Amino acid sequence: MSKSISNENIQKYHNDLLDRKEAKVMQRAVSHNGINSSAANFEAEGNMKPNFSIEIDTGKVANQKHSGRCWIFAALNTMRHNLAKNFNLSGDFELSQIYTTFWDKFEKCNWFLENIIKTADEPLTSRRVSWLLDSPQQDGGQWDMLCAVIEKYGVVPQSAMVETAVSNDTSELNVVLNQKLRMDAIQLRELASQNSSDVEKVKDEMLSEIYRVLVYSFGEPVSEFNFEYRDEKNEYHIDTDLTPKKFFDKYVNLNLEDYVSIINSPTLDKPYEKTYTVDMLGNVIDGRQVKHLNLEMDRLEELTITQLKNGESVWFGSDVSKESDRKKGIMDDNLYSKDELFDIDLLMSKDEQLDYHQSVMNHAMVITGVDIVDGQPTKWKVENSWGNQVGSKGYFVMSESWFRRFTYQVVINKKYLSEEEKKNQEQDPVVLDPWDPMGTLAFNEK
Repeated sequence: MSKSISNENIQKYHNDLLDRKEAKVMQRAVSHNGINSSAANFEAEGNMKPNFSIEIDTGKVANQKHSGRCWIFAALNTMRHNLAKNFNLSGDFELSQIYTTFWDKFEKCNWFLENIIKTADEPLTSRRVSWLLDSPQQDGGQWDMLCAVIEKYGVVPQSAMVETAVSNDTSELNVVLNQKLRMDAIQLRELASQNSSDVEKVKDEMLSEIYRVLVYSFGEPVSEFNFEYRDEKNEYHIDTDLTPKKFFDKYVNLNLEDYVSIINSPTLDKPYEKTYTVDMLGNVIDGRQVKHLNLEMDRLEELTITQLKNGESVWFGSDVSKESDRKKGIMDDNLYSKDELFDIDLLMSKDEQLDYHQSVMNHAMVITGVDIVDGQPTKWKVENSWGNQVGSKGYFVMSESWFRRFTYQVVINKKYLSEEEKKNQEQDPVVLDPWDPMGTLAFNEK
């Protein structure tokens, strides 16, 4: 039987508080200064100096502004590092994020409409349909979704398609697109329930309208362009009549199939050495499937260091909302001693954090360095995409303990995997529920 809080209970709690000599002082300090300021651990902050024994030379940070496109910015950042180095480009060179965003959003809209058709025989109250309607499309995504878009549409330099007011703040666009998609869902479900032969024709008309919304908001994606630039020696170069796919092949020149997602999810439902995908998570129909190989944290960390030592940055997904100082650019789970401040136990294991919804992947960034002392990593250099007004000109320092506790995914060149891991990565994935924590980066983006 449920029990309510009685007056006697409240009196007891009050008396318990009175027994604490520090209570009044703590109340004044916390209520006046705030929780994080009162719990700040200045010793931990002092340990997070931006010095690293292994560091990849990178340029200026990008700025996703008021959009949730961290995963796109992070992925394009990993690609521009080698591109800029190979072609002697200046440090502020960027690939066009809006070009990739345009096609990602267009494909996501089609993905949603196709899933609405597939689930038309399920009731509106089913969890799957409810999940679809809750967020028809959004800014977030996964590494494999980025690969699917690039493999189909290529990439372009930022000079070929620049950011707009809408791409810098996608909130209004998302409202319009999601309202339209929900209205489209009404019509498609009705047609599907009638076994109408007009479903595909009507869906095609819907996509034409969505294309118009995206063009008005972002501009029409370029199909051919000239690439003009000056290298670091100020020498002029021009490459004419390029297509986005030709540009990717010539200048980025990456085999995206070589890069695979490694996760660390120590929950009981996900045994290690197996692969996982997330139901209804994706963007390009018949494109690359979202697929994760689950490994122990020690191995994930070892692979990350190996890739850095070989001069290549690492795309990673984490929970940036936990124990971090955005302004100072520090991510450290010892940054605030809130358990000590309130004299309560707040420590949860990594699997408990996931199972009980305390932590999810919500932000993608790029690891560009690590500080190894006596053979062990102590802190990591992180390239964020929040502009140069935070952290150290946009770069963050991540403690080793934070990395192990709140990092859930890295993207690794599979040449660094063992033969057994390569074999495991090729297996058919276990299909997880759409709302599984390993899919949340696509919906909880920062």
